[in-house]
Amino acid sequence: MEVSLLDEIQGADFGDKRLDRRLGTLIEELGANPNLSIPAATHGRAEMEAVYRFFDNDKVSPEKILQPHIQATQDRISQNDLVLLVQDTTELNLTRPQQQVRGAGPMDCEARRGAFWHPLQAYNIDGLPLGTVWQETWVREKIETTLTRAEKNRERQHTPIEDKESIRWVKGIRAAREVAQACPETVCVCVGDSEADIYELFSESRKTDTGEVHLLVRACQSRSTTSQGNWFEEVRATACLYRCTVDVSARTAKISTKTSKREKSRKARVAEVEVRATTVTLKPPYRFDRKLPEIIINVILVEERDPPNGCDPIQWLLATTLPIDNSEQVKQIVQAYCTRWQIEIFFRTIKSGCRIEDRQFETLDRMLNCVSVYAIIAWRVMYLCRLGRTCPDLSCEIVFEPCEWKAVYMAIKRKEPP
Repeated sequence: MEVSLLDEIQGADFGDKRLDRRLGTLIEELGANPNLSIPAATHGRAEMEAVYRFFDNDKVSPEKILQPHIQATQDRISQNDLVLLVQDTTELNLTRPQQQVRGAGPMDCEARRGAFWHPLQAYNIDGLPLGTVWQETWVREKIETTLTRAEKNRERQHTPIEDKESIRWVKGIRAAREVAQACPETVCVCVGDSEADIYELFSESRKTDTGEVHLLVRACQSRSTTSQGNWFEEVRATACLYRCTVDVSARTAKISTKTSKREKSRKARVAEVEVRATTVTLKPPYRFDRKLPEIIINVILVEERDPPNGCDPIQWLLATTLPIDNSEQVKQIVQAYCTRWQIEIFFRTIKSGCRIEDRQFETLDRMLNCVSVYAIIAWRVMYLCRLGRTCPDLSCEIVFEPCEWKAVYMAIKRKEPP
Protein backbone atom coordinates (compact mmCIF):
# COMPACT_ATOMS: atom_id res chain seq x y z
CA MET A 1 0.00 0.00 0.00
CA GLU A 2 1.27 3.48 -0.87
CA VAL A 3 1.48 5.86 2.07
CA SER A 4 2.91 9.04 0.58
CA LEU A 5 1.34 12.17 2.03
CA LEU A 6 1.19 13.67 -1.45
CA ASP A 7 -0.85 10.70 -2.69
CA GLU A 8 -3.33 11.29 0.15
CA ILE A 9 -4.23 14.74 -1.18
CA GLN A 10 -4.04 14.04 -4.93
CA GLY A 11 -7.24 15.31 -6.50
CA ALA A 12 -7.96 17.98 -3.88
CA ASP A 13 -10.11 20.62 -5.51
CA PHE A 14 -10.50 24.04 -3.92
CA GLY A 15 -11.50 25.75 -7.15
CA ASP A 16 -8.04 27.33 -7.32
CA LYS A 17 -4.98 25.51 -8.68
CA ARG A 18 -2.69 27.55 -6.44
CA LEU A 19 -4.50 26.29 -3.33
CA ASP A 20 -4.34 22.72 -4.67
CA ARG A 21 -0.55 23.01 -5.03
CA ARG A 22 -0.20 24.78 -1.69
CA LEU A 23 -1.85 21.86 0.14
CA GLY A 24 0.76 19.50 -1.30
CA THR A 25 3.61 21.76 -0.22
CA LEU A 26 2.39 22.39 3.31
CA ILE A 27 1.43 18.77 4.09
CA GLU A 28 4.95 17.69 3.13
CA GLU A 29 6.55 20.40 5.25
CA LEU A 30 4.32 19.84 8.29
CA GLY A 31 4.43 16.06 7.88
CA ALA A 32 8.24 16.05 7.89
CA ASN A 33 8.25 17.64 11.37
CA PRO A 34 4.78 17.03 12.87
CA ASN A 35 5.86 17.92 16.40
CA LEU A 36 7.23 21.36 15.47
CA SER A 37 5.27 24.59 15.37
CA ILE A 38 4.24 25.86 11.95
CA PRO A 39 6.95 28.60 11.93
CA ALA A 40 9.60 26.01 12.85
CA ALA A 41 8.37 23.37 10.36
CA THR A 42 8.25 25.73 7.36
CA HIS A 43 11.21 27.11 5.40
CA GLY A 44 11.25 30.84 6.02
CA ARG A 45 8.75 33.57 6.69
CA ALA A 46 7.17 33.48 3.21
CA GLU A 47 6.36 29.77 3.54
CA MET A 48 5.02 30.25 7.05
CA GLU A 49 2.70 33.07 5.96
CA ALA A 50 1.53 31.00 2.98
CA VAL A 51 0.47 28.19 5.35
CA TYR A 52 -1.51 30.56 7.57
CA ARG A 53 -3.14 32.18 4.52
CA PHE A 54 -4.14 28.74 3.25
CA PHE A 55 -5.92 27.85 6.50
CA ASP A 56 -7.64 31.26 6.46
CA ASN A 57 -8.85 31.03 2.84
CA ASP A 58 -12.64 30.96 2.41
CA LYS A 59 -12.32 28.32 -0.32
CA VAL A 60 -10.62 25.89 2.08
CA SER A 61 -12.71 23.62 4.30
CA PRO A 62 -12.14 20.40 6.30
CA GLU A 63 -14.37 18.51 3.84
CA LYS A 64 -12.32 19.58 0.81
CA ILE A 65 -9.02 18.83 2.58
CA LEU A 66 -10.11 15.33 3.59
CA GLN A 67 -11.99 14.30 0.44
CA PRO A 68 -9.02 12.78 -1.47
CA HIS A 69 -7.78 11.08 1.72
CA ILE A 70 -11.26 9.59 2.25
CA GLN A 71 -11.19 8.22 -1.30
CA ALA A 72 -7.72 6.75 -0.75
CA THR A 73 -8.95 5.23 2.51
CA GLN A 74 -11.86 3.58 0.72
CA ASP A 75 -9.40 2.12 -1.78
CA ARG A 76 -7.45 0.58 1.11
CA ILE A 77 -10.67 -0.68 2.70
CA SER A 78 -11.57 -2.47 -0.54
CA GLN A 79 -8.35 -4.50 -0.27
CA ASN A 80 -9.48 -6.11 3.01
CA ASP A 81 -12.05 -8.82 3.75
CA LEU A 82 -13.15 -7.19 7.03
CA VAL A 83 -12.68 -3.62 8.21
CA LEU A 84 -13.58 -1.92 11.51
CA LEU A 85 -15.01 1.59 11.24
CA VAL A 86 -14.38 2.99 14.70
CA GLN A 87 -16.08 6.18 15.85
CA ASP A 88 -15.28 8.13 19.00
CA THR A 89 -15.28 11.67 20.40
CA THR A 90 -12.44 13.74 21.79
CA GLU A 91 -12.10 17.29 23.08
CA LEU A 92 -10.04 19.90 21.29
CA ASN A 93 -8.99 22.06 24.22
CA LEU A 94 -8.26 25.51 22.79
CA THR A 95 -8.24 27.45 26.06
CA ARG A 96 -5.81 30.38 25.87
CA PRO A 97 -4.45 32.43 28.78
CA GLN A 98 -5.51 35.74 27.24
CA GLN A 99 -7.30 36.07 23.90
CA GLN A 100 -9.65 33.09 23.31
CA VAL A 101 -10.16 31.44 19.92
CA ARG A 102 -13.17 33.03 18.20
CA GLY A 103 -15.90 30.48 17.59
CA ALA A 104 -14.78 28.11 20.37
CA GLY A 105 -17.41 27.14 22.95
CA PRO A 106 -17.39 25.94 26.57
CA MET A 107 -16.25 22.39 27.27
CA ASP A 108 -17.25 21.03 30.70
CA CYS A 109 -17.27 24.56 32.15
CA GLU A 110 -17.16 28.14 30.89
CA ALA A 111 -13.46 28.49 31.74
CA ARG A 112 -12.38 25.74 29.31
CA ARG A 113 -12.97 26.67 25.68
CA GLY A 114 -12.74 24.51 22.60
CA ALA A 115 -14.62 22.14 20.30
CA PHE A 116 -15.56 18.47 20.05
CA TRP A 117 -14.24 16.24 17.27
CA HIS A 118 -15.87 12.94 16.28
CA PRO A 119 -14.01 11.07 13.49
CA LEU A 120 -14.80 7.68 11.92
CA GLN A 121 -11.52 5.79 11.47
CA ALA A 122 -10.94 2.58 9.50
CA TYR A 123 -8.74 -0.31 10.76
CA ASN A 124 -8.20 -3.85 9.62
CA ILE A 125 -8.72 -6.66 12.12
CA ASP A 126 -5.01 -6.54 13.11
CA GLY A 127 -5.26 -2.85 14.00
CA LEU A 128 -3.51 -1.44 10.93
CA PRO A 129 -4.95 2.08 10.44
CA LEU A 130 -6.40 2.68 6.98
CA GLY A 131 -7.47 6.32 7.36
CA THR A 132 -10.40 8.64 8.06
CA VAL A 133 -13.72 8.16 6.24
CA TRP A 134 -15.86 10.82 7.95
CA GLN A 135 -15.80 13.38 10.76
CA GLU A 136 -18.12 15.69 12.70
CA THR A 137 -17.19 18.74 14.79
CA TRP A 138 -19.33 20.97 16.97
CA VAL A 139 -19.21 23.48 19.82
CA ARG A 140 -21.52 24.00 22.77
CA GLU A 141 -23.38 27.27 22.99
CA LYS A 142 -23.46 27.32 26.78
CA ILE A 143 -23.25 25.20 29.93
CA GLU A 144 -26.59 24.90 31.75
CA THR A 145 -26.08 25.67 35.45
CA THR A 146 -29.52 26.80 36.64
CA LEU A 147 -31.51 23.55 36.30
CA THR A 148 -31.62 20.79 38.90
CA ARG A 149 -30.65 17.23 37.95
CA ALA A 150 -34.33 16.23 37.75
CA GLU A 151 -35.07 19.19 35.50
CA LYS A 152 -32.13 18.32 33.26
CA ASN A 153 -33.37 14.71 32.97
CA ARG A 154 -36.88 15.90 32.13
CA GLU A 155 -35.57 18.29 29.49
CA ARG A 156 -33.37 15.55 28.00
CA GLN A 157 -36.31 13.12 27.82
CA HIS A 158 -38.37 15.68 25.90
CA THR A 159 -35.66 16.66 23.42
CA PRO A 160 -35.55 14.79 20.09
CA ILE A 161 -32.30 12.97 19.42
CA GLU A 162 -31.71 15.17 16.37
CA ASP A 163 -31.19 18.09 18.80
CA LYS A 164 -28.82 16.18 21.11
CA GLU A 165 -25.06 15.72 20.85
CA SER A 166 -25.66 11.94 20.81
CA ILE A 167 -26.97 12.22 17.23
CA ARG A 168 -23.29 12.01 16.23
CA TRP A 169 -23.36 8.25 16.79
CA VAL A 170 -26.31 7.84 14.43
CA LYS A 171 -24.59 10.04 11.84
CA GLY A 172 -21.51 7.85 12.27
CA ILE A 173 -23.30 4.63 11.35
CA ARG A 174 -24.92 6.40 8.40
CA ALA A 175 -21.43 7.34 7.20
CA ALA A 176 -20.31 3.74 7.79
CA ARG A 177 -23.26 2.56 5.69
CA GLU A 178 -22.04 4.74 2.82
CA VAL A 179 -18.57 3.19 3.12
CA ALA A 180 -20.09 -0.30 3.03
CA GLN A 181 -22.02 0.76 -0.08
CA ALA A 182 -18.80 1.94 -1.75
CA CYS A 183 -16.85 -1.20 -0.72
CA PRO A 184 -19.31 -4.07 -1.33
CA GLU A 185 -16.68 -6.84 -1.20
CA THR A 186 -15.59 -5.84 2.33
CA VAL A 187 -17.43 -6.66 5.56
CA CYS A 188 -17.68 -3.28 7.33
CA VAL A 189 -18.28 -3.16 11.10
CA CYS A 190 -19.15 0.13 12.83
CA VAL A 191 -17.59 0.06 16.32
CA GLY A 192 -18.35 2.31 19.30
CA ASP A 193 -17.63 2.41 23.03
CA SER A 194 -20.25 2.62 25.79
CA GLU A 195 -21.30 6.17 24.83
CA ALA A 196 -22.68 4.66 21.61
CA ASP A 197 -25.18 2.49 23.53
CA ILE A 198 -28.17 4.38 22.12
CA TYR A 199 -31.32 2.57 21.02
CA GLU A 200 -31.69 4.80 17.96
CA LEU A 201 -28.28 3.54 16.83
CA PHE A 202 -29.47 -0.09 17.05
CA SER A 203 -32.71 0.72 15.19
CA GLU A 204 -31.02 2.74 12.42
CA SER A 205 -31.15 1.03 9.01
CA ARG A 206 -27.91 -0.77 8.16
CA LYS A 207 -28.94 -2.01 4.71
CA THR A 208 -27.08 -1.13 1.51
CA ASP A 209 -27.84 -2.06 -2.08
CA THR A 210 -25.48 -5.03 -1.85
CA GLY A 211 -25.56 -6.01 1.83
CA GLU A 212 -25.30 -4.24 5.16
CA VAL A 213 -22.95 -2.59 7.62
CA HIS A 214 -22.59 -4.46 10.91
CA LEU A 215 -22.62 -2.98 14.40
CA LEU A 216 -20.41 -3.61 17.45
CA VAL A 217 -21.01 -1.52 20.58
CA ARG A 218 -19.97 -1.88 24.20
CA ALA A 219 -23.17 -1.70 26.24
CA CYS A 220 -23.67 0.42 29.34
CA GLN A 221 -27.48 0.48 29.65
CA SER A 222 -29.61 -2.13 31.44
CA ARG A 223 -31.92 -2.90 28.51
CA SER A 224 -35.08 -4.97 28.93
CA THR A 225 -35.81 -7.95 26.68
CA THR A 226 -39.11 -9.38 25.51
CA SER A 227 -38.58 -12.42 27.76
CA GLN A 228 -39.11 -10.22 30.86
CA GLY A 229 -35.43 -9.99 31.78
CA ASN A 230 -32.52 -7.84 30.67
CA TRP A 231 -29.76 -8.59 28.23
CA PHE A 232 -27.10 -8.93 30.93
CA GLU A 233 -29.08 -11.55 32.85
CA GLU A 234 -29.85 -13.54 29.71
CA VAL A 235 -26.28 -13.79 28.48
CA ARG A 236 -24.89 -14.50 31.95
CA ALA A 237 -27.27 -17.47 32.30
CA THR A 238 -25.68 -19.21 29.28
CA ALA A 239 -22.76 -21.65 29.34
CA CYS A 240 -19.18 -20.37 29.13
CA LEU A 241 -17.90 -20.68 25.56
CA TYR A 242 -14.22 -20.31 26.39
CA ARG A 243 -11.75 -18.72 28.80
CA CYS A 244 -8.87 -16.43 27.94
CA THR A 245 -6.65 -13.67 29.30
CA VAL A 246 -6.77 -9.98 28.43
CA ASP A 247 -4.19 -7.26 29.09
CA VAL A 248 -5.62 -4.51 31.28
CA SER A 249 -3.87 -1.20 30.71
CA ALA A 250 -2.94 1.18 33.50
CA ARG A 251 -5.07 4.28 33.95
CA THR A 252 -4.73 7.46 36.01
CA ALA A 253 -7.94 9.24 36.98
CA LYS A 254 -8.17 12.79 35.62
CA ILE A 255 -10.14 13.82 38.71
CA SER A 256 -9.31 12.01 41.96
CA THR A 257 -12.85 12.28 43.34
CA LYS A 258 -14.41 10.31 40.46
CA THR A 259 -15.94 7.00 41.62
CA SER A 260 -17.10 5.52 38.30
CA LYS A 261 -15.35 2.25 37.39
CA ARG A 262 -14.35 3.67 34.02
CA GLU A 263 -12.84 6.83 35.51
CA LYS A 264 -10.96 5.43 38.52
CA SER A 265 -7.20 4.87 38.54
CA ARG A 266 -5.98 1.29 38.09
CA LYS A 267 -2.74 -0.65 37.63
CA ALA A 268 -1.80 -2.67 34.57
CA ARG A 269 -2.41 -6.40 34.93
CA VAL A 270 -3.47 -9.57 33.10
CA ALA A 271 -7.08 -10.63 33.74
CA GLU A 272 -8.55 -14.11 33.28
CA VAL A 273 -12.02 -13.82 31.78
CA GLU A 274 -14.92 -16.06 30.77
CA VAL A 275 -16.80 -15.42 27.53
CA ARG A 276 -20.50 -16.09 26.93
CA ALA A 277 -22.85 -15.21 24.05
CA THR A 278 -26.54 -15.32 23.17
CA THR A 279 -29.23 -13.64 21.06
CA VAL A 280 -31.89 -11.39 22.63
CA THR A 281 -34.85 -9.32 21.52
CA LEU A 282 -34.83 -5.82 23.02
CA LYS A 283 -37.96 -3.99 24.11
CA PRO A 284 -37.91 -0.41 22.78
CA PRO A 285 -37.65 2.42 25.32
CA TYR A 286 -40.25 5.18 25.47
CA ARG A 287 -39.73 8.21 23.26
CA PHE A 288 -42.10 11.17 23.40
CA ASP A 289 -41.90 11.87 19.66
CA ARG A 290 -41.68 8.44 17.98
CA LYS A 291 -42.27 4.71 18.38
CA LEU A 292 -39.12 2.61 18.12
CA PRO A 293 -39.18 -1.04 16.94
CA GLU A 294 -38.11 -4.19 18.78
CA ILE A 295 -34.52 -5.18 17.93
CA ILE A 296 -32.99 -8.66 17.67
CA ILE A 297 -29.31 -8.44 18.55
CA ASN A 298 -26.44 -10.68 19.66
CA VAL A 299 -24.74 -10.00 22.99
CA ILE A 300 -21.35 -11.20 24.25
CA LEU A 301 -20.29 -11.06 27.90
CA VAL A 302 -16.57 -10.91 28.70
CA GLU A 303 -16.31 -11.13 32.48
CA GLU A 304 -13.63 -11.58 35.10
CA ARG A 305 -15.04 -13.85 37.80
CA ASP A 306 -12.15 -13.73 40.32
CA PRO A 307 -10.41 -10.32 40.27
CA PRO A 308 -7.44 -9.55 42.58
CA ASN A 309 -8.22 -7.92 45.92
CA GLY A 310 -8.99 -4.24 45.56
CA CYS A 311 -9.50 -4.44 41.77
CA ASP A 312 -12.79 -3.95 39.98
CA PRO A 313 -13.60 -6.94 37.76
CA ILE A 314 -13.30 -6.59 33.99
CA GLN A 315 -16.78 -6.75 32.48
CA TRP A 316 -17.62 -6.04 28.84
CA LEU A 317 -21.09 -6.50 27.43
CA LEU A 318 -20.80 -6.28 23.66
CA ALA A 319 -23.87 -5.82 21.44
CA THR A 320 -23.37 -6.82 17.80
CA THR A 321 -25.09 -7.82 14.59
CA LEU A 322 -22.19 -10.08 13.61
CA PRO A 323 -22.91 -13.84 13.76
CA ILE A 324 -22.07 -15.75 16.96
CA ASP A 325 -22.68 -19.30 15.72
CA ASN A 326 -19.42 -20.68 17.13
CA SER A 327 -16.62 -19.73 19.51
CA GLU A 328 -14.27 -18.70 16.66
CA GLN A 329 -16.73 -16.05 15.51
CA VAL A 330 -17.10 -14.82 19.10
CA LYS A 331 -13.30 -14.64 19.50
CA GLN A 332 -13.04 -12.51 16.36
CA ILE A 333 -15.71 -10.13 17.68
CA VAL A 334 -13.87 -9.74 21.00
CA GLN A 335 -10.63 -9.11 19.09
CA ALA A 336 -12.45 -6.54 16.94
CA TYR A 337 -13.58 -4.62 20.01
CA CYS A 338 -10.04 -4.70 21.43
CA THR A 339 -8.92 -3.04 18.18
CA ARG A 340 -11.17 -0.08 19.05
CA TRP A 341 -8.36 1.14 21.32
CA GLN A 342 -6.42 2.20 18.21
CA ILE A 343 -8.57 5.32 17.88
CA GLU A 344 -7.42 6.38 21.36
CA ILE A 345 -3.83 6.06 20.11
CA PHE A 346 -4.83 8.15 17.08
CA PHE A 347 -6.12 10.89 19.38
CA ARG A 348 -2.90 10.76 21.40
CA THR A 349 -0.84 10.92 18.21
CA ILE A 350 -2.56 14.04 16.89
CA LYS A 351 -2.60 15.77 20.29
CA SER A 352 0.79 14.83 21.78
CA GLY A 353 2.74 13.91 18.65
CA CYS A 354 1.35 16.60 16.32
CA ARG A 355 0.50 19.03 19.17
CA ILE A 356 -2.68 20.10 17.44
CA GLU A 357 -4.09 21.90 20.49
CA ASP A 358 -0.98 24.09 20.68
CA ARG A 359 -1.44 25.55 17.18
CA GLN A 360 -2.02 29.29 17.33
CA PHE A 361 -5.07 30.43 15.36
CA GLU A 362 -7.43 33.30 16.05
CA THR A 363 -10.57 31.53 14.78
CA LEU A 364 -12.04 28.05 15.09
CA ASP A 365 -12.53 27.70 11.32
CA ARG A 366 -8.80 28.01 10.73
CA MET A 367 -8.10 25.54 13.53
CA LEU A 368 -10.47 22.92 12.06
CA ASN A 369 -8.78 23.24 8.65
CA CYS A 370 -5.48 22.61 10.41
CA VAL A 371 -6.94 19.62 12.29
CA SER A 372 -7.93 18.00 9.00
CA VAL A 373 -4.38 18.32 7.63
CA TYR A 374 -2.84 16.90 10.80
CA ALA A 375 -5.42 14.07 10.84
CA ILE A 376 -3.83 12.82 7.62
CA ILE A 377 -0.32 13.28 9.04
CA ALA A 378 -1.23 11.49 12.30
CA TRP A 379 -2.72 8.61 10.33
CA ARG A 380 0.52 8.20 8.35
CA VAL A 381 2.61 8.22 11.55
CA MET A 382 0.41 5.47 13.02
CA TYR A 383 0.39 3.55 9.74
CA LEU A 384 4.18 3.42 9.54
CA CYS A 385 4.53 2.40 13.21
CA ARG A 386 1.91 -0.33 12.93
CA LEU A 387 3.15 -1.55 9.54
CA GLY A 388 6.63 -2.02 10.98
CA ARG A 389 5.20 -4.25 13.72
CA THR A 390 2.73 -6.29 11.68
CA CYS A 391 4.89 -6.68 8.54
CA PRO A 392 8.54 -6.40 9.70
CA ASP A 393 9.89 -8.13 6.56
CA LEU A 394 8.37 -5.65 4.08
CA SER A 395 10.83 -3.65 2.01
CA CYS A 396 11.17 -0.11 3.33
CA GLU A 397 10.94 1.11 -0.29
CA ILE A 398 7.17 0.68 -0.03
CA VAL A 399 7.37 3.89 2.02
CA PHE A 400 10.72 5.58 1.35
CA GLU A 401 12.70 6.39 -1.77
CA PRO A 402 16.15 4.70 -2.01
CA CYS A 403 17.90 8.05 -1.50
CA GLU A 404 15.96 8.55 1.74
CA TRP A 405 16.53 5.21 3.44
CA LYS A 406 20.15 4.90 2.28
CA ALA A 407 21.00 8.30 3.80
CA VAL A 408 19.44 7.27 7.11
CA TYR A 409 21.20 3.88 7.00
CA MET A 410 24.60 5.48 6.46
CA ALA A 411 23.98 8.06 9.21
CA ILE A 412 23.06 5.35 11.73
CA LYS A 413 25.31 2.42 10.69
CA ARG A 414 28.31 4.47 9.54
CA LYS A 415 28.81 2.17 6.52
CA GLU A 416 27.66 1.67 2.96
CA PRO A 417 24.02 0.49 2.64
CA PRO A 418 23.35 -3.13 1.61
